[in-house]
Amino acid sequence: MDNPLILAFDVGTQNVRAMLIDNHGNVEDIEKIAYDNPYYSKETGWAEQSCDYYWDNMCHASRVLRSRNEQAYASRLIGVTLTAIRDTIVCVDKKYEPLRDAILWLDNRQTEYDRDFPLFLRLIYKITGMYKTACVQRSSSACNWIMNHESELWKRTHKLMMLPGYLTCRLTGNPADSTANMIGHIPFDAHTFDWMKKGNIKRKVFDIPNPKLVDLVDPGSLLGGITGEASLDTGIPEGVPVYATGSDKGCETLGLSVTSMEKASLSFGTTATVQMTTRDYIEPQRLIPPFPAVIKGFLNPEVEINKGYWLVNWFLNEFAEDKIEEAKEKGVDPEDLLNSQLKDVPPGSGGIIFQPYFTPGLNNPLAKGAVIGLSENVTKAHLYRSIIEGINFALTEGLENIEKNANVKVTELYAAGGGSKSNEILQITADMFGRPVKRIQTSEAAGLGAAMIGFNAAGVFENIDEAVEKMVHVKDTFEPDEKAHEIYESIYSGVFVKILGKLLPLYQKEKELERQFKPGEGK
Repeated sequence: MDNPLILAFDVGTQNVRAMLIDNHGNVEDIEKIAYDNPYYSKETGWAEQSCDYYWDNMCHASRVLRSRNEQAYASRLIGVTLTAIRDTIVCVDKKYEPLRDAILWLDNRQTEYDRDFPLFLRLIYKITGMYKTACVQRSSSACNWIMNHESELWKRTHKLMMLPGYLTCRLTGNPADSTANMIGHIPFDAHTFDWMKKGNIKRKVFDIPNPKLVDLVDPGSLLGGITGEASLDTGIPEGVPVYATGSDKGCETLGLSVTSMEKASLSFGTTATVQMTTRDYIEPQRLIPPFPAVIKGFLNPEVEINKGYWLVNWFLNEFAEDKIEEAKEKGVDPEDLLNSQLKDVPPGSGGIIFQPYFTPGLNNPLAKGAVIGLSENVTKAHLYRSIIEGINFALTEGLENIEKNANVKVTELYAAGGGSKSNEILQITADMFGRPVKRIQTSEAAGLGAAMIGFNAAGVFENIDEAVEKMVHVKDTFEPDEKAHEIYESIYSGVFVKILGKLLPLYQKEKELERQFKPGEGK
């Protein structure tokens, strides 16, 4: 077929995109729908959403896209792919209908256990140094919370699915899912690309019965064709093949051409991440496994900053109402107004150093956000730039950990996500990392990566390497300023990496006070 197209869905935290992508990497058309309510919270820190909400928005995006591309849908479409947010779970019955709303990746509910792990496991965990991590992982698992707090619903649960698996099941009727979607608090073994065996010492952390786990397939596998019912809902012709891909971050890394160890991807989205691609099992941080990649047999060591570029929205809402109003008057994005001021603040933000740990990580469950260095000379612009620098400092530390564990040196960085649209942010990033930062031809890197998998699976390319060569094109390169890098390196090694260790005892004390003085109980 001449000029074939893949219809790629990217189901995110804030919006859904449906895009038609050709085999040269061009996004011929895209329909983006922003969610009115990305999630709701029954309790503080919870995050849930109706599964139908994702499906309905996805279908609407596809129908609108088809209305502008009737001929392309009818004659050029050779496949459909779907990538979606990670660690978002769906409990379904035997008809594969949801039993409750999905629990999202940013949900912070905790499960309290009256009993510890069995004695022999505690001993093993403590000997191997994984006891603390195991306890944090177990209490953070939404599956464990359902088992403990919604036991009757859990009994009726036929399968536990990840959101992308549920959505592709709606498209094809096939409940199988890609190994590259198995990212979350579940018993997936990154060594074997399969479910953990019963004897695996980590299995008790997420002890989900095997019958409730879905069948797994490799990325690039044919999941089936669009069903008649799905065709009516989406406007996609019945029978069009649907190919398995993987998580949004994994597809994004492939879409940025990061397939070898000298490259790393930076994702400047709601969650900010640094990620590499390797055949070897490399833990990005001690006892934290790498994620399964969207290339069969490969892994993605990753370090994430959970509320990464969400902090930009936080800053806008809390400190920059004037920019929001100005943006409305000028018909531009308020982020553009903020980013245009970045060049007016020198490297180091006038002495302000920002700790971006608004949501603690597995290795530091007590961590919180912090700002040091405030003075009477500080402006909102200084604070905003310190946020961008703080995220990059944290990602720098993450990349150093991965490089150390992999015994490699990354020479090129590729950036995607909302923050990568800003020239100012990418120049700051190049200066901070001291390495070239590259931006490709489209900001839709996740959709591009998913489409690459589809074209390869459909036989348009001989392998993934050819797909990368033909579909990924570097548009801009930002070279580091050596003088600025020296400033950042001094701040990073002399101050930033030491802050968290100094503050952790205070966070521990604060946690104890929170337990002691619960709201409504007085002092």
